[in-house]
Order: sequence, then C-alpha cells, then structure tokens
Amino acid sequence: MVVLKKPWLSLPAGIAYKLSHPLLKLIGLAKSPRTFTWRPFTWRGLQFANPLGISGGLDKNAEYLNAWWALGAGFVEIGTVTPLAQTPNPGKIIARDNKHHAVWNKMGFPNEGVAAVKSRLKQIKRPYHTPLFINIGKNRQTENKNASQDYLHCIRELKPYADAFIVNVSSPNTAGLRDLLTPENLANLLKPLISECAGKVPLLLKLSPDMTDSDFSSALVSSLELGIDGWILTNTTLARDIDLNFSKEGGVSGRPLAARSKELLKLAVQTLGDKRHGKLLISVGGVMTAKDVFERLNLGAQLVQIYSALIFEGPTFFCQVAEEAE
Repeated sequence: MVVLKKPWLSLPAGIAYKLSHPLLKLIGLAKSPRTFTWRPFTWRGLQFANPLGISGGLDKNAEYLNAWWALGAGFVEIGTVTPLAQTPNPGKIIARDNKHHAVWNKMGFPNEGVAAVKSRLKQIKRPYHTPLFINIGKNRQTENKNASQDYLHCIRELKPYADAFIVNVSSPNTAGLRDLLTPENLANLLKPLISECAGKVPLLLKLSPDMTDSDFSSALVSSLELGIDGWILTNTTLARDIDLNFSKEGGVSGRPLAARSKELLKLAVQTLGDKRHGKLLISVGGVMTAKDVFERLNLGAQLVQIYSALIFEGPTFFCQVAEEAE
C-alpha cells in the first residue's frame, strides 16, 4: 500500500481548504503555544522571537490564533477585515498546481466583518503570545473615493487589539482596488489613516508585484514621505509567466511569484537606502523552503511571511525552519 506523505495534496484545493479549518481549531485546542527562538528581532517595542509569520488570507477572522502560536509562528497577520461582512466572489475561488507549487485564488476579501473580529479578539488575553498584525480593506461596494472611510472604521474599531495595521490596496480580487495605488489616490487614502495611527499603532502598506518598477518605487517614496511605518512586499500576482491551468482573473501565489517578490525586495532596499532606518520591510511571495526564508532576510527583509508553503509543506514548516536556523 502506498502511503502519501502529504495526502491533502491529492484532494481538490477547495476541499483541502475547507478541511484545514477544523484541523486548525483542533491544533489550537490540543497544543500549547510554542516558541521557536532564532534571529530574535525588536521593532517599535514589539518582540519577535523569530521573524517568520503567516500572511493575510490564512486567518481572515482571527479564528485560529492559538493554532498559529502552537505551530511556532513568530507573528501572525489576520484578515483582510472589512467594515461589513462579505461573501467570496462568485464561482470558483481557489485552485492549486502541485507541479509548479502554485496557488490561485479569487476570494475577494470574504470575512465576517469588523464587529465579529472585534468580538473574537476581545476574548484573547493580552499580551499576545506573538505580535498580531491586522490586514484591513474596503468593502467591494464602497467606491474608491470613499475608501478611506472603510479603512478608518476598521482602525478605530480594532485599534485596541492590533500591534500593527496593514493597508491592503493591492489585492487583484476586488475590482478597481489597485487604482488606489496611483500617486494621487494613494496620498488621499493614506493621509487620514496615518494621522489616525500616529504614535498609537504602526501602519504598513501592502504593495502589488504587478506594478512597474517605476510605479513601485514611486509608491515607496510617496508613502515614506507621508509617514508610513513599513511595507509588505508583495501581494498575489495576475502574471502568468509559466503554463498554469488557472483563470486569467485572480491572484497567483507560491513558487511562480518568488522571482518577482525578490526583485521588488531588492528594489525597495535600493530605493529606500538609509531612509528605511526604523521602517519595517516584510517579504512574502514564493517563500517555499527554509533556504528561501533565510535568503529574504539576507536580502534586507526584517520579517518574512508564508502562505503557500503551509499548503505544500504542511503545518510543521515553522519547526523545519527553526531547526535549520540552529
């Protein structure tokens, strides 16, 4: 009898995705928080026992925090959270390519809304086991000219529970969202958010891998001048550089995103230069092995996030990386 080492990879992506939720709840109930200490890092008073965390999209509603802590994550990002609850985009929303270690999604910020997330976070005792970042977005029916109000609402409701906020304007799965990355729109969006967070909680900006190098550098510089506290590089991509059996719509993560994600990390370090002192750079996208984690740190990221690695390597990934870091 053949025993599959990773049996979940033989299941359709949608089924595996649904099964992961109760399994994470069981892990959170059965295991105590676990601390892997390697390359400890301190930023803005936040203590990171290790620099490896989960990216947004894995825990949209803060349901599995105990599981991430039990697995050894160095920090956790929840969300994307929007003011009002919303359902996924219609039709198929997730797929996987095992050959290319790629994941596709067209979810579009499905979540229970800020009130439900706030209620859940109220039940979690502080200080948290690790820093907690909250990824925020606008509801799909909110026009871009009013987007800042959605982000402000999330910040005001969740401020007592966040160690940092992440402004998500780079998902490809909400129509028109990436238009907020243009210089004028970005300034209009960020100014009130930065003012609201100033001196209280750090605010990070998540950027798209599909921007041109020029537009990417411009967004870095303009957000820096406005007073942003850091950046996450990068979101999923609309690019299809290899033969993937995915819809043209929706974002791709995993190994096909690695090269572009590294390019933009290098560009960010070069563009910011000495001005990045005190700012936070988080690299995500195509981080699939322990070697990838260490490479991103050596390229200049202070923190690294994973998503697809947990799908293809399984929940012991944090332990594997900690062992190789020793």
